Amino acid sequence: MGTCVAKLFALLCAFLLYRTPPSIQAEKHSLYYIYTALSKPVNLPGIYEFTAMGLLDDTQIDYYNSEEQRNIPKQTWMKEKMTEDYWEEDTKLRKDKEQWIKKNIDSLMKCMKQNESDLHVLQWRHGCEVEQQGSEPKRINEYCYDGEDFLSFDYKESQWVTPADTDLISKWKWDNVPILKQHTAGYLKMECVDWLKKFREYGDEELRKPSPPDVHMFARKSRNETQLKLICMVTGFYAKDTMLTIRKYRTALPENEIKSTGIRPNPDGTFQIQKSVEISEDEKAEYDCFVFHSNITAPIIIKWGQDTGSKTSDSSASSSVELIPSQCEASSGDRLPDEYVLTKLGQKTKKESY
Repeated sequence: MGTCVAKLFALLCAFLLYRTPPSIQAEKHSLYYIYTALSKPVNLPGIYEFTAMGLLDDTQIDYYNSEEQRNIPKQTWMKEKMTEDYWEEDTKLRKDKEQWIKKNIDSLMKCMKQNESDLHVLQWRHGCEVEQQGSEPKRINEYCYDGEDFLSFDYKESQWVTPADTDLISKWKWDNVPILKQHTAGYLKMECVDWLKKFREYGDEELRKPSPPDVHMFARKSRNETQLKLICMVTGFYAKDTMLTIRKYRTALPENEIKSTGIRPNPDGTFQIQKSVEISEDEKAEYDCFVFHSNITAPIIIKWGQDTGSKTSDSSASSSVELIPSQCEASSGDRLPDEYVLTKLGQKTKKESY
């Protein structure tokens, strides 16, 4: 309760003192599993006939491919919290799904009379997304074939649906497997949300580190020789409820004057965001980067030319000023076999389900 009060007080202070109303959106959390199968092998590094991965809040938590055939943790907390038995069972489940999805891609190719020499891709995504306010979770179980929507499960109606002009045969077959619909609906209703909450608890220390994000302010040459592109970058944060604003004379610039990369993942599982604006070179001292994040109680304000020791916040975020030439800028099926349904889906799975 004390932490919530402190954050609420900080938000109020940010509005009164810095004239910038924070607009942090409600924090969402998600757990998705994505499976990708190719109709044939390709001789490209890092590309496998079958891959599977779990994503918690868009951060990879485990991974499996058809070459290594072993499900491995991608986060330290997953390795520490989950037992060896868990990973052994998970590996078996991934192997089962690898065989099942390969059978389905073969069936689809035959049904559509496609050439075996061509490459085709079947993708499957299932999971859930929740908001802290307690609203109804978003539940997803969907398939794509060669990049097009193919089949999805309507949770409310408890039936499979297809876009127009797609495979109605698979829909009819899958709708007529009651146990498949029951397990799909059961997983989406309870198990996915339960595992999402559990994983969030397990990874809470890592996913919501108390340390503030790193904030950088720098400039690049603009195509207009009389101007600079002023960039504010926030990086190294886990929770996505981060507000970044570029201000002039402590007043937030209109959003239509600012370009944003949106929130993007870093290789270490954290996130970053960049916002930029075109300015006159002699005005750069008038601007600052204003950052508010759920893990800090006071905003971070970085002005032009500040170093690490001269922040206007008590955070430990770093600051840098550099001029970089513009040319260096980064550019922004077939139904389940009956025996599989009975022997595999009839068992209680841990967190993944059909």
